[in-house]
Amino acid sequence: MDKIRALVVDDEESVCEAVKAILEIEGLEVISTTSSPDAVELVRNNGYDLIISDLKMPVMDGIQFYDRVREIESDSIFIIITAFGTIPSAVDAIKKGVYDYIPKPFTPDEVRIPLRRALERKRLERENSALRTQIETRYSFQSIIGSSLEIREIFRIMRHAASSDSSVLITGESGTGKELAARAIHSNSVRARRSFVTVNCGAIPEGLIESELFGHVKGSFTGAIADKKGLVEEADKGTLFLDEIGELAPQLQVKLLRVLQEGEFLRIGDTQTRKVNVRVIAATNRDLKKSILDKLFREDLYYRLNVIPIELPPLRRRSDDIPLLVTHFLEKHRIKVPEKNISGIARDAVEALLSYHYPGNIRELENSLEYAIAFTSGPEVKKEDLPKYILEEKKTGEEARSIPLMPLKDAKSQFERNIITAALIESGGNISEAARILHIHRQNLQQKIRLLDIDLTAIAR
Repeated sequence: MDKIRALVVDDEESVCEAVKAILEIEGLEVISTTSSPDAVELVRNNGYDLIISDLKMPVMDGIQFYDRVREIESDSIFIIITAFGTIPSAVDAIKKGVYDYIPKPFTPDEVRIPLRRALERKRLERENSALRTQIETRYSFQSIIGSSLEIREIFRIMRHAASSDSSVLITGESGTGKELAARAIHSNSVRARRSFVTVNCGAIPEGLIESELFGHVKGSFTGAIADKKGLVEEADKGTLFLDEIGELAPQLQVKLLRVLQEGEFLRIGDTQTRKVNVRVIAATNRDLKKSILDKLFREDLYYRLNVIPIELPPLRRRSDDIPLLVTHFLEKHRIKVPEKNISGIARDAVEALLSYHYPGNIRELENSLEYAIAFTSGPEVKKEDLPKYILEEKKTGEEARSIPLMPLKDAKSQFERNIITAALIESGGNISEAARILHIHRQNLQQKIRLLDIDLTAIAR
């Protein structure tokens, strides 16, 4: 990491020199001045990672100086030096966004402690900035984020899909980003300037979905008071995204197959075939091959849709991507609470997120970070800000790791031995009573005692 550049401002030369010496010992590059107007010009011309300023100064006090700095350089960390009598003013300054204060007179440690906290914050800010740059340049395809081998292979397939006009079938668990992938393919295709029309096949009632998809003509059924264009027609020359395609009723699958094969369809109640030029991207979290065997999904439609298959992996299979995703979602949601001045996330919080298994996949990770941002006091998201269920799973994982590993067969035998021994001790060595406690037949218990080589004489004693 490049050297941290610091500016020290105090109208007393001795204070400037004392603070400067402490900062230089900590490895910082330091400039000092006794004039706040000169300090403003230094900030304007150079910019600084860290600014330490006295609160009470002639011409321009520390708060006025802070306000000027914020107009020029919003990313610098600002620390106030304050005498005992002005500590309430320093607290007010912190409410405005000043990072911390140093009491005057001060010991070296009273400078070092807030300084080291500030340096850690600046380190996190730089790491986050570097990660954001990686995300923007190397590890994304539109809004899909990742650097793992598996996700980079997905990016490769998506780029080929975007350059083609073939149908795409995206599969994957709920929350893996199927709609994001579909939008990314559309946005990078020749149809990008045309409509991207989304249909959730599982969310529209069965009695309405045919009309929603294909439209209807006036008078074709009760309530059809005018002609209506369907979503297939709305997507003409663009992309039709059929989410949860596995939920589509068989009779509508036939109509969709006709759109894919012939590029034509009929509105409900119409006799005139209409032509349409639409690219279809479908998505499902179902096993469509099993649905074909169960006669719930047409095999011919499956092969028409599955020209370019894309299987999005669950997050637990691409845990290497979690730090990148955390940075992305932190940046996305922290701007909603600018008053918290959130700059990063603690290492132990990231470790807790890495330990979780994410049944809800990327959507669940994003939700957990949005929750943490809502509950953190800032400027850093801490482990305790995360949802409790994530922390509980980490605890459960730690407990599991403390169990000695052995073959499962041996573990089962050990458990049976322990539970039978406990029942025999409870019954005073009475096999019938122990069998009653364990809810098994006496003969079965006797057989297990022999197989597990349990010493009844030792228990009786």
